[in-house]
Amino acid sequence: MDLFSSHSEHEKAESRLQELRKQIRHHDYLYYVQSRPEISDAEYDRLFKELQELEGQHPNQITPDSPTQRVGGASLDQFSKVKHDRALLSLDSVLDVEDVLAFDARMRRELEVEQVEYSVEPKFDGLSIELVYENGIFVRGSTRGDGVTGEDVTSNLRTIRSLPLHLQQVSSLPTRIVVRGEVYLPLPDFQELNRRLTERGEATFANPRNMASGSLRQLDPRLTAKRPLVVTCYDLMVSSSDPFASHWEAVSSLATWGLPIPTLRQLCSSIAEVMVFHQDMIEKREGLSYEIDGIVVKVNNRSYQDRLGEKSRSPRWATAYKFPPRKELTKVQDIVVSVGRTGALTPVALLDPVEVGGVTISRATLHNIEEVARKDVRVGDTVKVERAGDVIPDIVERVPIPGEHRGEPFTVPTHCPVCESSVVQEGPIYYCTGQTVCTAQLKGGIEHFASKGALNIEGLGKKTVAQLVDEKFVRDYSDIYWLTKEQLLQLEGFADKSATQLLAAIEQSKAPSLERFLFGLGIHHVGSHVAKVLASHFGALENVIAATEEELLQVHEIGSETAHSVVTFFAEPRNMAVLNQMKELGVQVETISSDDHVNSKPLAGKIFVLTGGLDGYSRQDAKQRIERLGGRVTSSVSKKTHYVVAGTDPGSKLDDAKKLGVEILNEEKFTALLEQEE
Repeated sequence: MDLFSSHSEHEKAESRLQELRKQIRHHDYLYYVQSRPEISDAEYDRLFKELQELEGQHPNQITPDSPTQRVGGASLDQFSKVKHDRALLSLDSVLDVEDVLAFDARMRRELEVEQVEYSVEPKFDGLSIELVYENGIFVRGSTRGDGVTGEDVTSNLRTIRSLPLHLQQVSSLPTRIVVRGEVYLPLPDFQELNRRLTERGEATFANPRNMASGSLRQLDPRLTAKRPLVVTCYDLMVSSSDPFASHWEAVSSLATWGLPIPTLRQLCSSIAEVMVFHQDMIEKREGLSYEIDGIVVKVNNRSYQDRLGEKSRSPRWATAYKFPPRKELTKVQDIVVSVGRTGALTPVALLDPVEVGGVTISRATLHNIEEVARKDVRVGDTVKVERAGDVIPDIVERVPIPGEHRGEPFTVPTHCPVCESSVVQEGPIYYCTGQTVCTAQLKGGIEHFASKGALNIEGLGKKTVAQLVDEKFVRDYSDIYWLTKEQLLQLEGFADKSATQLLAAIEQSKAPSLERFLFGLGIHHVGSHVAKVLASHFGALENVIAATEEELLQVHEIGSETAHSVVTFFAEPRNMAVLNQMKELGVQVETISSDDHVNSKPLAGKIFVLTGGLDGYSRQDAKQRIERLGGRVTSSVSKKTHYVVAGTDPGSKLDDAKKLGVEILNEEKFTALLEQEE
């Protein structure tokens, strides 16, 4: 064959390859996105086989977006991290009519309009993903992760038939788009797969969401390809050219470009129409082939969205309007108590297994002793069970059954079932007092201390913590920093490399931020947000430790329960011994070093009490000037008070200051102190 005929054959092959790919993409779109196939399965298979054979003859002409490239590629060792173009925020949720009306009222108030138009769609119960297309070609896909950074699952996403690898080439298609969507498993496929797993004696999945997540995060794309995953896209997050004035138009454009979008979405001119759509979805829910747990309500106007803005974790212009949880009946076999990481004792009902929303439930929380008494739940009772938020099993109420034998009313044990320490009551909650000896608290507490939101010690998960506590290698938090490679190598699942990596992660955790450290300690009522508030106000661990309840109550968002918990925690000698031991072992909690922080100012750490009237200042003015210089004003005099500023007609606080030997400033000395430090 001469050069010219060879060149001609090459051109013919390239032309036929392009035509076959175009036809197959078209039929994939009609079948998987539009659900209206034009050709038979046999005809589709004939086209696909021809494409495979032709690519086999011309392997140098295989393109990444070819339909034949959906399955393939070697297994991965791990997923690489991907930073999202824009944060994949979560949604605030509402359940009651009053809450969704309040959301609408807030939107109208902040936008200063009489009525807001909303775009609504089902809330898919799957795995959130980010998809990136460049010049119409799918180039990258990632999981949501923490919202800012996810895992690169491009190879696995390529196996999903409803996800186009090549978009429709229309004039409106931008050169680059970033789309948010949801990967889920249709219910019939979920049920069939679980049936097969059961027949093989393998563990089943609790719900379609877990199955979708596990399928998409397989390190071998060929395993993902065996799971019939589906994708639906519902947001155009980034576009190189974005002329769309509304969310509705932007999502409609996704369909124009060949991406699957929600088929049951609707444009609502008022919140009343939103509630009608919500009720309609409740009625259709059981007949759908996929799991939904509510609807998503979004302000349609995109300029309004920009005005409303975002919170740290969620947009202000959208909410999830959840469905009422599903409910089922079953019998209580026993009521036991579970000891949590904080020592709280939670009554748990052990149930006859019952199916709720495709999940087998055999236990449900009763929250606290008051809840048990209010619902009067006893062993032998028939109860109505729901999945609160469609996730956490919960007992709604007892259902009286004629002739049913009931057990005795439940009572909280006087001693911890784990360590036999005494149990004390705090409001409706009962706590085990054995904070340092109770293995239930120690395991949970160290898991929390090492968790991602706290000290983020990678490798120190539930199983490892349990082994360390059971082997008595770890008896309190500070023992983490005593661990040796020899100890770790005695644990199941550890080899030289994994032991070295865990020790390195522990070493790296020795310089935590103040807010992460406070959160990690697991103090009652101190979650991540409160820890951040405390860190921002006090700046250093020593300042938090020294703070009185009165001083803590001066901090915005700190209430009496939290203030009491913080003081109680640091007043406990065993806790302070652990903190001091950590410090000796090299744990240095970082301080907030901003020039604007209170600790860098001249009156940092100084505590003032004001009493009586001042001629040159109102009480508020004096307080503001002290705080600008880093000082703090409290309402009562204690041994920790540095100055009492006494004006005319001082009250009993002046007498308290004299008794305690606190320095007293008249107005002249107070002014001199301020001027000296300013």
